[in-house]
Amino acid sequence: MAAAIPARIIDNYKYNLDIFPEEDVRKVVDKIGVYERRFADENTCSSDLCYAAAEKLLQDNGIDRNEIDLLVFLSHTPDYRMPATAYLLQDRLGLPKTCMSFDINLGCAGYEYALGVVYAMMQNHGLRKALLLNGETGSRAYSRKDRRVAFIFADAGTATLVERGEQFRESWFSMNSDGSRADLIMAPAGGYRKMSSADTVQERVVDEYGNMRSEEHGYMKGEDVFNFVIIEVPKDIKRLMKEANEDIQAMDYYVFHQANAFINKHVAKKLKLDPDKIPWTIQKYGNTSSVSVPLTIVSELKDRLQGKKKLMLSAFGMGMAWGTAIVPFADCRISDIVEVENGQPVGK
Repeated sequence: MAAAIPARIIDNYKYNLDIFPEEDVRKVVDKIGVYERRFADENTCSSDLCYAAAEKLLQDNGIDRNEIDLLVFLSHTPDYRMPATAYLLQDRLGLPKTCMSFDINLGCAGYEYALGVVYAMMQNHGLRKALLLNGETGSRAYSRKDRRVAFIFADAGTATLVERGEQFRESWFSMNSDGSRADLIMAPAGGYRKMSSADTVQERVVDEYGNMRSEEHGYMKGEDVFNFVIIEVPKDIKRLMKEANEDIQAMDYYVFHQANAFINKHVAKKLKLDPDKIPWTIQKYGNTSSVSVPLTIVSELKDRLQGKKKLMLSAFGMGMAWGTAIVPFADCRISDIVEVENGQPVGK
């Protein structure tokens, strides 16, 4: 595994002081627990972050690119509406033309979904190696004038190499969806239901607190999302543990989507999990959507996955979608995090 983050560091206490009073900013930041974030510059897209992470992974591990049979790009902030970004990365990384490539357009629960898809394909199609690239530039998807989301989201990219082997043992996945709650996190315009226009990009005051956004900005009904998470996520984790005949307390690490420190601590307390087994990155990287789970593994577990370890992965987000995975790791090699500026790794 490998990860790439933008070189630009955002101090959340100093962010948006031209819009909101400093006291209000401090209260919001302390509540959500996001003190620093990384924002991509105007020349850096999700694919650039994934490219940097993938190059680091391939070079550090001496991987023969001709053995990569599958490339999956996971993101809801792709480079273009068309074509799929996976094709651009296949070419940029110098992967063979026999490499199957496609995009998966999902939000915060996407890594568990995509990992499950890759595992299934690896099992059923006789593929040798698969590259799961997961990148987001969520800082561009939300209005900086809407205090409910302006201090949360950030950018990053990761690369995960998947290959078969008896040493990895069996994995378990639970992937769920409830489209009746799709309006809890949504960008109403900019797609093909309501296409971009001069009207859809116009920012407007949206509530009595003076928050502003356009129809192409994402919004989030935070209270409803919280109520959804505290009910559905613990229930799903318990169900999968029972199905897999696993003791939740026997997991080596619990890696949660870094959505909100308060939400995650509530879920962990409800499940009576050992806090020492829960790595955190929200304080320094913010909410990087689906990237947050693999980014947390790369950032916080780099030297802790030698030998055989068993991780529980859990995430939730727009859709609404939520997923849980029990994934054994065997001597997972994790590269140092790469910083990216102007679409290229810093120093290159």
